[in-house]
Amino acid sequence: MSTPDSELPSYTRIPSSADTRGPASTLSTQHRIRLESRDSKTRPWLTLLLRSRAPDAKGLPLYFDRDVIKGKVMVDLEKPETVKGIAVTLRAGITAVGQEEDVFLEETHTLWSAADGNASKLTGKHEWPFKIALPADTLASQNPKLPRERWALPPSFSERASPTYIDYRLVVTVRRGVLRVNNTLTTSFGYRPRSAAQPPSVLRLLAYQERSPLLGPDADPEGWKSFPVTIQGTLFNTRPVTVSSTLAIATPFTYALNSPIPLHLTLRSTDTQALDLLSSPGAPLVQLTRTVALGSDATDERAARRSNNTFTAAVGRAVFWPEEQQPAGGMERRLRGELHVRQGTKPSFAFPRFVVKYDLTLLAPRVSGFAVQNARPGDALMSQRVTITLSNAPGIIPVSRAPPGYGDEAEGDYNVATGFLENGDQRFLSHRLG
Repeated sequence: MSTPDSELPSYTRIPSSADTRGPASTLSTQHRIRLESRDSKTRPWLTLLLRSRAPDAKGLPLYFDRDVIKGKVMVDLEKPETVKGIAVTLRAGITAVGQEEDVFLEETHTLWSAADGNASKLTGKHEWPFKIALPADTLASQNPKLPRERWALPPSFSERASPTYIDYRLVVTVRRGVLRVNNTLTTSFGYRPRSAAQPPSVLRLLAYQERSPLLGPDADPEGWKSFPVTIQGTLFNTRPVTVSSTLAIATPFTYALNSPIPLHLTLRSTDTQALDLLSSPGAPLVQLTRTVALGSDATDERAARRSNNTFTAAVGRAVFWPEEQQPAGGMERRLRGELHVRQGTKPSFAFPRFVVKYDLTLLAPRVSGFAVQNARPGDALMSQRVTITLSNAPGIIPVSRAPPGYGDEAEGDYNVATGFLENGDQRFLSHRLG
């Protein structure tokens, strides 16, 4: 009746932040993970029952920080079997290509033990409830030679062809004793630390509440930070042009999933033709850039980054539209803009050997008829680190101000690690946790 681990059912989907229904507000979704006997493919002899925040019982369980995992282990044995003990283990770790898992959280609860005076053989139906409180942090170190420090638990993380993933799982172990193969029943689960964006300025908050137009940097200086950039180039290969560009980004620099990042762009030049080109729809290039840093110096901002431990990709692009009221004189163009943080974006986090961080980046324009001289097309002219959070500040509901027709310019390449995997461990290509 012993069932090897290789016969366990495969569970390949962790509820991700892209699930449109979102997590449940309570631990109300019931999951049954079962291990069937060889003698009966319809009768499970070992069952793990859990309740979680997952939006769908068919997906894997989902928990937030400080949640209490409540469950039950059930056995249904048709005949007496030798069992030394039954335990449930909470385990979490980081696994990189070609390396063993680096476990940063492990906690085992014994549910039943023959050593406690119980009979060494079990038969019939039995069940044992359990509770495991998820901690908010754990002890970890960037380097085995350094002392461990307390870090907030990272979220579960995996993407197609990612060279590293973070996995949380529950393992039920039925110990059989000497010379007997133990039985294990394992399920991964999604873990999301709760994080909230900081409140906006008073005037922006009022605009959200009244659903009125957002005030720009001049009228709401506390709600914006401006970044001046000078762009030099040649127009139609005939005349040199200088354009003063000022990108204003809404502060504070924390933004929630499925929310807009307000932007404001001002262009000034004595060449009105150049202004018309650089202010045309699609000409301004502002993108949200994600960087995944791996390895022993992942949390060190001063460390040199290499292509085998740093993966950068654009995960969103801003849209811009002209302000209704333009300054007189024709030497200035003012644009409103926003960048939508997609629901499926992974929130920012930092943990030893694994960091996900974001920057808002203004790129050199790529416009037909205008050749940039002081930068290559697509080069970063300025960049600002921002934090992506799971939710908005309490009571804050940002509303998109983009006019009809100015849709979300979605970008994203989560396959940046494929080349890294070509000489690595191909099993990561099928480890899809969402």
